[in-house]
Amino acid sequence: MTAVKRLRAPVVLPADKDCSVLRNAVVDIDATGRISYCGPVATAPEAPESVVSYPGILLPGLINAHAHSPMTMLRGTGGELPLLRWLHEVVWPAEARLRPADIRTGMLLGSIEMLRRGVTTSVEMYFHGEQLAEAVLATGARVVLTSAILQTPKLDWRALLRAASAWIDADGLRFGPGERVELGYGPHSAYTLPPEALTEIAEQSRARSALFTTHVAESAREDEQQRAEHGSVPQLLAKQQVYGGRVLFAHAVHLSDSDIELLARHNVAVAHCPGSNAKLASGIARVPELRAAGVPIGLGTDGPASNDDLDLWEEVQLSAMLARLSAADATALTAADALLMATSGSAEALGRSDIGALEANRWADIVHIGTDGPAFATGLGVPDEQLLTNLVWAAGSRGVTDVWVAGDQVVRDGEAVRVDRAKAQADVALVAARLRV
Repeated sequence: MTAVKRLRAPVVLPADKDCSVLRNAVVDIDATGRISYCGPVATAPEAPESVVSYPGILLPGLINAHAHSPMTMLRGTGGELPLLRWLHEVVWPAEARLRPADIRTGMLLGSIEMLRRGVTTSVEMYFHGEQLAEAVLATGARVVLTSAILQTPKLDWRALLRAASAWIDADGLRFGPGERVELGYGPHSAYTLPPEALTEIAEQSRARSALFTTHVAESAREDEQQRAEHGSVPQLLAKQQVYGGRVLFAHAVHLSDSDIELLARHNVAVAHCPGSNAKLASGIARVPELRAAGVPIGLGTDGPASNDDLDLWEEVQLSAMLARLSAADATALTAADALLMATSGSAEALGRSDIGALEANRWADIVHIGTDGPAFATGLGVPDEQLLTNLVWAAGSRGVTDVWVAGDQVVRDGEAVRVDRAKAQADVALVAARLRV
């Protein structure tokens, strides 16, 4: 049980559709770890016994809509290669040598890294999900575990699917304190699975109301065969009856107008990963066109071996920069638009209405941004638009000081409070050294 408390700050950003800026406001947290009130002090209910005032900005925890965080162990490897060579020559051979305990080690550090940057939830596509769950429960973060499913000489997609479904059937869709762990399905891509696998995985995900997330159109060359046979991967997935549930495409860079229309018609969401897309020279996603069509868009970092960090604030900045460049329009994506994509936008992309915003009945996943640095030298009394601009363009993750998940404080004064970061880093170094041998 979480102690009932009130957090008070000069500025609160609830991440509503207007990206409102609330002045002299509070966030009340009930005994279950959910928000009971968010709004101005003037209209707040009677204060609980515990009221803690913070000097900066309170906003929802950011949501990383696509990540492979255990790859902290592979950070910096093959960093100068294009996507397909990087996967075949570096990543997949290294991952074949990982032990289950290694994956927990990598996820633990990744979770710490994200929490210290104000990212409270991540969508993870990886193997040995039980190891990821243990790591995240240790740090106190929140995670959506989409079990990786693909076909290789050593991996059978049917066995992986059976295991993913059995886990959901045994433990439920969400479990843990504050429902910190959600389970889903992570079919890797149309080019690593036969078409019938995509159909069956989608059927099982819909039957359990689980998230189905897959890599789509990340690079120009990856799906040449699928495009030749079906026109595009989105069209292939339509033929395979994938749509209709909670479907999230990771990357979705190389989409045609008809692909975008297809996504909009079936309410398919996109996890936009601008940093990874740029570093691997995969391309610039058509974010202005996707937004205009009404496609839900969240932001993701991708893995720390392709980005190479897990700082979602960088994706907030890059999403706006690249959208403006691609459209040759400085108004294509505002600071408020980009911030919402990382909070309520990512929640919508996941089909989650219980995270991503500070409003009653959502989980109290909250971040405090300190404002005593140069980014806010002009003060908090500036107009709303200028304050949001300073937060997004000048402050970013450098200002994160405190983080709560389900009302429990998991970061204080910039450091994780439940686990030892130095030990987590040392453990990753040991695994990385073994992989190099």
